[in-house]
Amino acid sequence: MTRKIGLTLPQRGTFFDVLSLSELVETGHWADETGLFDSLWIGDSLLAKPRPEAVALFGSLAAATRNVTLAVGCMASFPVRDPILFADQWATLDQLSGGRMLLAVCTGIVKPKDASAREGAPYGVTDGSRAARMEENTEIVRRLWTEDDVTYEGRYTSFENVTVLPKPVQSPPPIYIASNPAPQPLATRALHRVARIADGWMTTRKSPEHLTVNLPAIKQYLGEEGRDPESFAVSAYHNLNLSPDREAAYEESYRFLGEYYGPVFSREATRHWTATGTPEQAAADIEQLYADGATEVTLRITSWDWRRQLDLLVKEVVPRLTDAA
Repeated sequence: MTRKIGLTLPQRGTFFDVLSLSELVETGHWADETGLFDSLWIGDSLLAKPRPEAVALFGSLAAATRNVTLAVGCMASFPVRDPILFADQWATLDQLSGGRMLLAVCTGIVKPKDASAREGAPYGVTDGSRAARMEENTEIVRRLWTEDDVTYEGRYTSFENVTVLPKPVQSPPPIYIASNPAPQPLATRALHRVARIADGWMTTRKSPEHLTVNLPAIKQYLGEEGRDPESFAVSAYHNLNLSPDREAAYEESYRFLGEYYGPVFSREATRHWTATGTPEQAAADIEQLYADGATEVTLRITSWDWRRQLDLLVKEVVPRLTDAA
């Protein structure tokens, strides 16, 4: 597959003085205008990890861009959202963007402080039901995007003769599953789910084995499902911090991620999850992700000096990746 490069907008950074919401949309427009990025990504959460709401934000990004794929990684609230309403919203976004929407769903489970359990409580969604709801909602939205008069009898959602209009431009829009299971012991159920129902896999490399162990397992399961492992999309969600002092870059990224998510990622995980150093060193880090099997890498700058680093990314990192390809 042709390898791709994406830019992830740090929308939770609007909460700790990284950038404003209007700057976030303007950055999306600018990234699209460069012609260097294949995709533009944002995150999602309702109450577990609050941020500017994804569906509403995509409305602005769809109007501000013309070419990039607009992707969410991941739609953590997907198991909580009403699937009929969401199918309608996403179809409208696909129409507004001219068929550029990409949905990466996940369970959205956040264990610290019981965040996802507290998020799901008003909707009657338990953490234990999230994986099954994710699967069910995936089936529902695909049918609503491609069929009329849909009747569905599910474990969590049932309805009769529902038609969503307008239909999306894509028939249907792609749905990835985002998951980052620890490679030991192998999370066979979660990885098999990716091979069985997803159009692609999105992951974060919290250790080198997150790609080198999990991806071969997914490819084995794809073969068992009668699907082509070589044409399966693999998106690596990665961080970037450009500084001649790699240790200082790691430390700033660690502090940035602490502000972004809370004390979730260790210093060791931050090292595995961040390309750092000079543009040449960072490009080499990113190249390793492609070598490990990623077909796309989407980069989020984990620095308060993001404007300067974004300029370096465009002028000195992406060209190295393009030349290597």
